[in-house]
Amino acid sequence: MDYTKLASDENLDHAVKALASKNISAVIVKDKARALEKIKELIPASASVMNGASVTLEQIGFIDYLKSGNHSWNNLHAAILAEKDPQQQLFLRKQAVLADYYLGSVHALTENGEFVVASNTGSQLPHIVYTSPNLIFVVSAKKIVPNLVEAMRRLEEHVVPLENEHMQKLYGTGTSLNKILVFKNENPSLGRKIQMILVQEDLGF
Repeated sequence: MDYTKLASDENLDHAVKALASKNISAVIVKDKARALEKIKELIPASASVMNGASVTLEQIGFIDYLKSGNHSWNNLHAAILAEKDPQQQLFLRKQAVLADYYLGSVHALTENGEFVVASNTGSQLPHIVYTSPNLIFVVSAKKIVPNLVEAMRRLEEHVVPLENEHMQKLYGTGTSLNKILVFKNENPSLGRKIQMILVQEDLGF
């Protein structure tokens, strides 16, 4: 399977409907500029914001925009990095799991609305699983696959080698596929809002 090919309009529409059946709202946008504008629309003033490491968020300009301070959000990531005391920084990291909004991407999205997120440390997984009341995922249309078998194959055979190479270039050390989350459904009783922005552009791995 070609894991770099963008999904068709028909498959995108099907994914949106499937996600809705799992209590996840989704919108389709044409490109990264529209994706960033959609994020700006979704996050209200004064909200606390935390994000995971994401090439997709970098490519759409969200990371630079968040760092610029040209917004009224509370950037929790900036506060963590600014703290020099190791113990206090650890405390802030733990507190950040309660962010009003968490932003990231996924490594594969199935046609029936299930998605896979993998992690080396697992630091972003509490947000996704339970703690953040609002989740925003920005997902390239190329990440849509038929089923969970292909989702895992995409992760292991396509994403991890590219992520490993990316980490080597940035930090001189690779990554490790240590923890994998399969998100099959959101229980509506939790009262959380999960939103996915599907982008008709080649983004991320």
